[in-house]
Amino acid sequence: MTETTKSDRPPARTAPEAVERLRAALHEAGIVLPSLRVDPVTGAHGDPYALVDLGRCNLGVASRLAAALEARGGGDV
Repeated sequence: MTETTKSDRPPARTAPEAVERLRAALHEAGIVLPSLRVDPVTGAHGDPYALVDLGRCNLGVASRLAAALEARGGGDV
């Protein structure tokens, strides 16, 4: 029996699904982006063209996000 990991999952099919998956992954890393959402302007035109609005964050959150990406082997920033 083969175990499926999160990295084996197919890409999100909708913008709301992408936002929720990103929110969950950030939560696991101890990071909260309070303004994370589907962009209301592009989201109104349908999912294929919708953008994910990451919002703004403070220096501490930005530092934790960078550290989480670096720990995953994200390469040079």
